[in-house]
Amino acid sequence: MYQVFLGKISSLSTDHWAEALSRHAPEGAQRARWLAGRGLLSRLLAPKPLPEIIYSEQGKPAFVGDYPLWFSMSQCEDDIALIISDEGNVGCSLELIRPQDNWRTLANAVFSNGEHIELENETSERQLDAFWRIWTRKEAIVKQRGAHSWQIVSVDSSASAAHAVSQCQVGSLSLAVCTATPFALTTDLIHAADDALAGKSPTRPE
Repeated sequence: MYQVFLGKISSLSTDHWAEALSRHAPEGAQRARWLAGRGLLSRLLAPKPLPEIIYSEQGKPAFVGDYPLWFSMSQCEDDIALIISDEGNVGCSLELIRPQDNWRTLANAVFSNGEHIELENETSERQLDAFWRIWTRKEAIVKQRGAHSWQIVSVDSSASAAHAVSQCQVGSLSLAVCTATPFALTTDLIHAADDALAGKSPTRPE
């Protein structure tokens, strides 16, 4: 089972799910993102309380112990994406498709030969979209592995046999997931986080 959610940090971080976790949230710039992510996970797992979340040396979050679920989140400006799985480790990457002055330099630095071919096969008008499509796939693979961000250069997202990775575009957002088993992400499979499971009541953590 894989479930993918997409929502707004500004609303998820201020709803009653986030409020139930507010005393545990860090202060500062990351507070809203933390509340949005934890609040969404709480809503999905209710009525069970949210398990403790720990981080690997590379910063990959996971539920503590042998809890039989895996998840990955990604944030971009006011948008947050989450994939949750009972089939093994997952990675998620979300980027706004936007102008980037040095995107060709970045592509030359980190894209594989196969990724360059994919990029060059697009028309000039579509190459920026293709850059973000490839970039999010690479990031999702790195996050699924729990690797350091600088290892993106060693990832070839065009080698489809090596990774269960898929990507789709949602409006101006590029969303990619990397999964333990094959999963084809489409817009139809993305749930609106602000509406999902709205009838549940939050379980306030101890």
